[in-house]
Amino acid sequence: MMEVQITCTSCGSSIEVLPDRSSSKVECDVCKHVQEVIFTADHEVGSLTECPVCRRMDFYKQKDFNRKIGVTLFLIAAILSIWTYGLSLVGLFLVDLFLFQKLSVVAICYKCRTNFRKLKNMGEIREYDHEMNDRIVYSDHDFKGKPLSH
Repeated sequence: MMEVQITCTSCGSSIEVLPDRSSSKVECDVCKHVQEVIFTADHEVGSLTECPVCRRMDFYKQKDFNRKIGVTLFLIAAILSIWTYGLSLVGLFLVDLFLFQKLSVVAICYKCRTNFRKLKNMGEIREYDHEMNDRIVYSDHDFKGKPLSH
């Protein structure tokens, strides 16, 4: 079953939910903020066509790894490289290569940053596109699930 991780619009905490058509609201465990969601039959079977939070159809996929941890590991390796003559960076590269092969993939909504795991249609989700992200985030462009074309 698809797992959905919504970011609370009030405090930024993570709200973990499973798709259920009978649910129309989710509550943040931290700040008790209630957020509206609309789950469909597609969501219940694990297919992602529309975001249940912002109703957009623009998603990208990436490896399921916390970016803050990645940046922290890089900073530690960079500082240690002073004493290890760069070998700490090589070690981090090897750890990263191992994790890249082992970690699963997650789909993310460009607009509201909701994460979707265990999708049946993950192969249909495209890779991250910087220009598409900028157009959605900064000018609120809606691509309606279609790829960026020039």
